[in-house]
Amino acid sequence: MKFTVLSTSLDPESRSRWMAGLATSQLQAAGHTVTALDLRDTLLPPFDNDTCYAHPNAGLYHRAVAGADGIFLAVPVYNWGIGAGAKNLVELTGSTDPERGLHGAWFDQPVTFLVSGGLNHGYLSHGAFAFGLMVDFRCVVNPHFAYATSAEWTADGVPGEWLAERLTRTVDRAVDLSQRLKGRPYRSVWEV
Repeated sequence: MKFTVLSTSLDPESRSRWMAGLATSQLQAAGHTVTALDLRDTLLPPFDNDTCYAHPNAGLYHRAVAGADGIFLAVPVYNWGIGAGAKNLVELTGSTDPERGLHGAWFDQPVTFLVSGGLNHGYLSHGAFAFGLMVDFRCVVNPHFAYATSAEWTADGVPGEWLAERLTRTVDRAVDLSQRLKGRPYRSVWEV
């Protein structure tokens, strides 16, 4: 199976990036092919619906999303919503405009969230964004996700027992979901 793991935080000490790295390692250890992209290392321009598509990394991200059997989206939560990097990424890679040769990469993709937040009661902060992926792109959002605050880490990049188990189960369930959905005979399009 081919998976894409996207780390969308621009914070140099991002805990969601740590989760992306752990998920990548687990997937690779299980023999899956993984494309791991980090917005800090592989920059994207701000979405302007114009020149952003010519940026060399726009095509890289688009291919990574469109060609995957499943997507892991590692996101930080700020002010009760996901960080701007994830929204910018989806706007750029999700654009559809036949006249300009654009087709959204996210259609029908299984998506699993790896979320880092500051407060325990913000664990559904990614919900509105996930709903948008389901409605706009017919993504199948994995109901099993990882949400962690700083309390779930024993050291930088080292998850505590609860988080380590949760991440393992989340990745396993994402693989199962992606395997079950692989090979569907259709691809959705905009229906406007």
